[in-house]
Amino acid sequence: MDSETVEALRRYTLLESPTGDRRSLDTLAAALETDAAHAGFHVDRERHPTGDHLIWTLPARNTDGGPILLLSHYDTVWPVGTLAELPWTVDGDVIRGPGVYDTKAGLAALLTAVRTIAGGPHPELRVIVVADEEIGSPTAGGLVRAEANRATAILGLEPPHPGGDLKTGRRGSTRARITITGVEAHAALDPDTGVSAIDELVDQLTGIRGLVTGRQVLLNTGTVAGGGRTNVVAGHAHADLGLRFLDPVDEEAVLGGLHALHPVRGGATITTELLSHRPTWRPGPAGERLLGRIREIAAGIGQDIGGRPADGAADTNTTGALGRPTVDGLAPRGGGAHARTEWVSAAGITERTALLAALLRHL
Repeated sequence: MDSETVEALRRYTLLESPTGDRRSLDTLAAALETDAAHAGFHVDRERHPTGDHLIWTLPARNTDGGPILLLSHYDTVWPVGTLAELPWTVDGDVIRGPGVYDTKAGLAALLTAVRTIAGGPHPELRVIVVADEEIGSPTAGGLVRAEANRATAILGLEPPHPGGDLKTGRRGSTRARITITGVEAHAALDPDTGVSAIDELVDQLTGIRGLVTGRQVLLNTGTVAGGGRTNVVAGHAHADLGLRFLDPVDEEAVLGGLHALHPVRGGATITTELLSHRPTWRPGPAGERLLGRIREIAAGIGQDIGGRPADGAADTNTTGALGRPTVDGLAPRGGGAHARTEWVSAAGITERTALLAALLRHL
């Protein structure tokens, strides 16, 4: 077991960091920045009210290779207090705690790997650690795109496939809000003068189901809210949709359809808002070449690793969709992302630390 890296992971895990909790995120960010500076990085931030994105830079040393961009995040899906129910534990190879797998172990492994290459040749390293990845990185897209355009390789530090294989593509992921404005009225005395936003929303959701029928699209209506009293015709209602795409053509058609929704009822209005958007990342030649090189380097240190597309989304959607050479899943193996069974492998941490160090030397 890599005791130094596991101890860093323990410290990060005990600093709970749910998305949007600015105070908790700042506390963990300070700890991460201290460790990043100790590893040799220059640390900076892009500031946002809901949580700052961390930007770390390590200048190139004795090499002409182009810059490598590494993408990670420090927010988790777990609210403060989860440690009381899902405490930090180490039982043989199994390490548990909120966020250990997704993806604090990846951060711990990266920082150890960077310390191990100190003094040797390596390209410029740029690391972006996003504060709102778990809700689609709504404030980080511009930063990720700008950094991707100057990188010769992009490595994602999200969890791998079960068993440790890497990720070479991802479904597109969009969170959309459909908001209906109706006309309030007394539900018994003047019902015909009202326009129910809830009834309109129900009909629109049925229509949206038809919009995705026959396409390779996953649609989940995650939140529905509206109205207020049973004796008042509802004047407002909204639904939040989660959409996942395999094909950019389907993505364009469905998102275009959402923006073109029109009311069924006179007097109702519809607004479509994209809360977050990650484009479909399909495997391509640049990513395949990068995966091939990673496999060669891994074989050189005795590791056999594969790669294939994944269903989940991350910031590598953005870089892969740009056609930039991107491979994700370089955090340690484990399981139970977003579940109370979340765990990470201690041996996997050692394996990934060694692989990251080799990649940073030889890519």
